[in-house]
Amino acid sequence: MKKILFILVSIAMVITAQAQDPQFSQYYMAPLYLNPGFTGITPQQRLAINHRIQWPNLPQAFATYSASYDIFVDELRSGFGILATTDKMGSAGWRTTTVGLNYSYKVRLNDKIVFSPGLYFGYGINGLDRSKLSLGDGLEFDGISLDPDLQKLGNQQYFDFGSGFLFYSRSLWLGAAFAHMNAPNLSILNDVSRLPMKTTIHGGARLTLTSGPREQDRASYLTPSFIFRRQGPVSQLDFGLNYHIDPISIGVWYRGKPFETNYIGTVNQDALILTLGMYLKTLTIGYSYDFSISELSTSSGGAHEIAIVYEFVAKPLHKGVKKRNRLIPCPTFNTKKSFWN
Repeated sequence: MKKILFILVSIAMVITAQAQDPQFSQYYMAPLYLNPGFTGITPQQRLAINHRIQWPNLPQAFATYSASYDIFVDELRSGFGILATTDKMGSAGWRTTTVGLNYSYKVRLNDKIVFSPGLYFGYGINGLDRSKLSLGDGLEFDGISLDPDLQKLGNQQYFDFGSGFLFYSRSLWLGAAFAHMNAPNLSILNDVSRLPMKTTIHGGARLTLTSGPREQDRASYLTPSFIFRRQGPVSQLDFGLNYHIDPISIGVWYRGKPFETNYIGTVNQDALILTLGMYLKTLTIGYSYDFSISELSTSSGGAHEIAIVYEFVAKPLHKGVKKRNRLIPCPTFNTKKSFWN
């Protein structure tokens, strides 16, 4: 029994080490997690908080948390930010936590297009709580295992590095991000098990339907977008559409690759995602639910996700900031007075 349990734990470690990064269905509400090129992309300071619970019907559901803060500094034409994430999974307290710094530089290519390259430098810890493991001999010795192999389990600390870039205008955006470029070692068995680099390509548009001749008229518009991820041998495609009539937004998204079949001959698909958002002047709140349409069906409970983004005014370091240093922001998902000034 003891050896079988230890083998199962070891297999779980291998699977986890080869697994993909946690993801957010509302990826546009976690901008620094998506691409460091989004750092400082608004003319204000910004705080974003994200929480996702995946497969809540299963024991010890996967839970992911993310928090970020960023600011654009006019004098330096640069965005600075900090990003923290933690991902908890399983009953053994398995947790991966990272904290990193983001930086981006803004280049105004012309009156309509801005180029924003960015960098990410992070530090992470990956490991589990050995006290929560139940091995066979622990049943005989009052919950204490004497297996020497258990002592090999520990926490792995690592440095992480990533980059990305973004092109955007008032109505379009297209970018790419490259996470884990140094392929950090996440093994907790004093071995080598590297996390493969993740490549993300994303883009979208803002299509105005009505704007109204008067300020009190509510604008309505569509924001179609997509995101493609590849990490190791696994790839994933999300695409969908949000409809907005300020301050409310609803959206429908699809996660899967309908043009591809999996190993059992069925269409490679994962989830249908419904989103609901409220976009106020300085506060944005979003909720989404993933309906599983894969082989897991609805038995897993899908996934719940909530996101909060708060923006507040940032004052320049010096009052004499040149107007030519002020950049147009990336297309927003809601209408804000003087947003493009």
